[in-house]
Amino acid sequence: MELQIDDSVLVKNYIDGDEKALEVLINRHNQRISSFIYSKVLDRDITEDIFQDTFIKVIKTLKKGSYSEEGKFLPWVMRIAHNLIIDHFRKNKRMPKFEGSEDFNIFSVIKDEKLNAEKQLIKNQIDSDLTLLIEELPEDQKEVLIMRIYKDMSFKEISENTGVSINTALGRMRYALINLRKIVNKHNIVLTN
Repeated sequence: MELQIDDSVLVKNYIDGDEKALEVLINRHNQRISSFIYSKVLDRDITEDIFQDTFIKVIKTLKKGSYSEEGKFLPWVMRIAHNLIIDHFRKNKRMPKFEGSEDFNIFSVIKDEKLNAEKQLIKNQIDSDLTLLIEELPEDQKEVLIMRIYKDMSFKEISENTGVSINTALGRMRYALINLRKIVNKHNIVLTN
């Protein structure tokens, strides 16, 4: 039976210059991290890219001496992977998508201004309906929801601003969304554009 060296010892060995230690860490957690990334992006190539980016970030952090997650190597790496997955989706939502065949279709770029004006009116109506619905939420849930959705704050920032733990902030967000769904159903409101 092979004796397994603890992650924290491998991290220390890598920081002290043992390149092989990092290889052991990557091999040890490769399957779990890759599966996690793949479960979110559902694409082998993107999974591989994000996996590599994750370990580039891990290496940079370890080399800088900024790592301080004693005994929590895997959760720390998973958090880095999770943040890179979010970055990937944010980046790709901004990219224009051209639907259709291989031929360039000018209509996928040019928009009908009348349709845009109508869409904007609908969006404005949905935004004002949503604002009224949010007002019905309990104060603590409303505060977290506004910080997260309208101010684009991370749960860490929300936690620091409200003085509650990250888990409490996450819980409040979850309950805010559950309660919003209940309010929407109660009032038979359709929120689509």
